[in-house]
Amino acid sequence: MAHIDKLLNKRKRLNHKYKQLIEDAYNLRQTDHALSDFSEYKATKVLNKLNKLKFVVGDAKLYAN
Repeated sequence: MAHIDKLLNKRKRLNHKYKQLIEDAYNLRQTDHALSDFSEYKATKVLNKLNKLKFVVGDAKLYAN
């Protein structure tokens, strides 16, 4: 069960990081397009990790019960 808790905590941290990167990209859009694009790229990478983790945690929750 502790392993699932670690995965859930990691998902929470990644979700927070994703939201922060998207907000940064939005705020930078008016001043620096290159940094905005880079922030969006990093956010996409984090979202990919989130989706993989959602798949793993979803399966783990099914078998835990």
